[in-house]
Amino acid sequence: MNIPFQTSRRTASISAVMTTLTLLGALGTAQAAVFKDPQLESLQDANKYVDLEQLAQSRLKANAGDAEASAALSLALTFVDPVDAKRLDAGARQAKLCIEQHPLIAACHLAAAQNLGTQMLNMGMAKAMRSVGSLKEAWIRTLELDPNSFTARVELAKLYVTVPGMLGGSVSKARDLEAAVRGSQPETARIIRVHIAADDKKWAEMESELLALKPGKDGAMRGEIRTATMQLAKEYLKDSPAKAKSLYERLQREQPTSASGFYGMSRVVAAQGQTDEALRHLERARTLSDADEYPIEHRLGDAYLAKGDKAQAKAAYTRYLANKRANPANLESARKSLSQLN
Repeated sequence: MNIPFQTSRRTASISAVMTTLTLLGALGTAQAAVFKDPQLESLQDANKYVDLEQLAQSRLKANAGDAEASAALSLALTFVDPVDAKRLDAGARQAKLCIEQHPLIAACHLAAAQNLGTQMLNMGMAKAMRSVGSLKEAWIRTLELDPNSFTARVELAKLYVTVPGMLGGSVSKARDLEAAVRGSQPETARIIRVHIAADDKKWAEMESELLALKPGKDGAMRGEIRTATMQLAKEYLKDSPAKAKSLYERLQREQPTSASGFYGMSRVVAAQGQTDEALRHLERARTLSDADEYPIEHRLGDAYLAKGDKAQAKAAYTRYLANKRANPANLESARKSLSQLN
């Protein structure tokens, strides 16, 4: 194996890690059974982090030693606005305090891992890569303290299959995580197999495992299914648009409150020249709770421009440029399109 190939392989692997981290940030940050307290659990599972922050602060004011409230406050500080550097730093400090006060509470370590993963999205690639080991150790510790943690097991497995071996990656370790719960947590094992198949680019195997999953009402599992489906559909969109369409239709049926299926379907019909149909799906998608996770306004601008409606296109591009969570690549394209309309 020559040096250029090694360099190319390492660069590709690092890019895969960053893609994985980006996908983690797009999940809406739902976790499975983080808290024993039903009120805290209900708020975090619904991604109601403003309410979670208020409740956690109230609980800590009444009892500074409330471990779950401490972890909840860290998660809330992290996810109310995941691109606010000051809040992210505050979330990191809160997670550190939680661990110092409650070193054997898994939720504290989970909060630290979630915060670090989110911080890594805003770092340069070199700095983010230096943080991969710390992120891995945080998930390992969470899983040691709570072997039933869906989030810790799945996120650790995803890191193992994407990071290069020199940074601690190991497909065999990911398979071990899957095998350990194959009998006791079959759906957790299956979603890990989905990610292993994706990393191997075994799309048919990935589809088979994905379609067999039963999401139920669990926010974390639904998020994993959503993300994996979007990844697979994007691959199919290149050469098998009918398969991509089927996957997007499934998301629309099973997760109708998510923008994902509607946004994805707009891509299919837009590629077929059905601009009005694309607009219909995009307008529906932009009303849903996770709309900011997709470049919907950017695609709306393109669709309206294709119809010759410059006023609507300009408004859509402007809205997209105001989205703090927008992908930098899409921002540049939207900015260029908007400048041509002015």
